[in-house]
Order: sequence, then structure tokens, then C-alpha cells
Amino acid sequence: MRVPLIGGIVLLAVLAIPETAAAQFGIGGRLSWVRRDVDLDVDSTRFTGGQIRARVSPRTAVELSLDIHSETNALETLRVREYPIQASLLLYPSKGGFSPYFLGGAGWYAKKFETLVGDETITEETVRDFGWHAGIGAELKLGKHAGLHGDYRYTFLDFGDDDDHEIGGAILGSVLPGYKGSMWTIGVTVYF
Repeated sequence: MRVPLIGGIVLLAVLAIPETAAAQFGIGGRLSWVRRDVDLDVDSTRFTGGQIRARVSPRTAVELSLDIHSETNALETLRVREYPIQASLLLYPSKGGFSPYFLGGAGWYAKKFETLVGDETITEETVRDFGWHAGIGAELKLGKHAGLHGDYRYTFLDFGDDDDHEIGGAILGSVLPGYKGSMWTIGVTVYF
């Protein structure tokens, strides 16, 4: 049910492209610092990954990103691999060399647990989760064919659960959704 909704939003964004606008496609790398659950008092985990960005109009872009993190316990008997995939719509309120943006979209989050004996994987189990995300960021153009970006994303948005943290605190909490996690992202995109 959620996939057709996301596909419909992306299709509407693409159809809204003016005929005179030239689409710009880019690919790049990024680093992310992820807090899976803001209720836990643990440090953020660093992920490495990449993104594909397509500027479909001067004020609209779509992004598909994949991040990866792998960790093995001290005894080397358990390895945990995480790889979130996010599809985002980016809206730029202004154009220029420095362009802030709003973003929102869907994320598919997978965590794979592997039991190890030496170099051999004995058992494995993958847990998958789905969640909405939203945030703000900015892109600094580095000439015509590159851009440096950074953003902050609220993850696992919840529209109606009072147990999650509220975006905007008590003042805006009744209007804006709650969230469970968050992430900082920085990256470089090369445009073609």
C-alpha cells in the first residue's frame, strides 16, 4: 500500500517538470551518523554509503540512498550488518550556489544477524522495517558538476503516537509528527 503512494508522489513530481527545465543526474558518496532510538543513551553509529540524485526541476529533486554499517562482536561469533535504503523528495525554496532544501520520503531498513564459526556463517536472520522520514538540509554547488550537501533527518515518523518524541517540542507537538530516530548526513554528488 505504501509503495504505490510513494510511486504516485514521485510520478507527480516528475510530471510537474516544465518543458524548458533540463534534468540533472548525479551520483555520489556520503557519511551518516544514525541514532536508531533517541530514548537510548548511546552514541550515534557511523554509516558509509552513496546516493543517486536527479534534479527534475530547478526546485525539485529525487534521491535514492543506500548506507551500510557492519559490526562484529569481540569474540567474532556474531556479525550485524545494517543497510537502510531511503527514497526522498527534495524541495528547494530558492535557487543559487547555496540552496537549502526540505526533504521527506520513505525508508526500508534491514538488519542482518549472522552467527559465525571462524570464517563460516552458520545461521543468518534478516529483520526488515519500514518508516517515513523528513528533514532539512542544504547543498553548496562546487561548480556546474558537483555539490556538497548536508542534512538532518528525523526517522521513523509517527503520525499519532504519543509515546514518540515530538518534532518541535511541546509547542508544535500537537501539529507535527513524533519520531523514533534521527540521522545526520554529509555527502558529495557529481552531476552529469
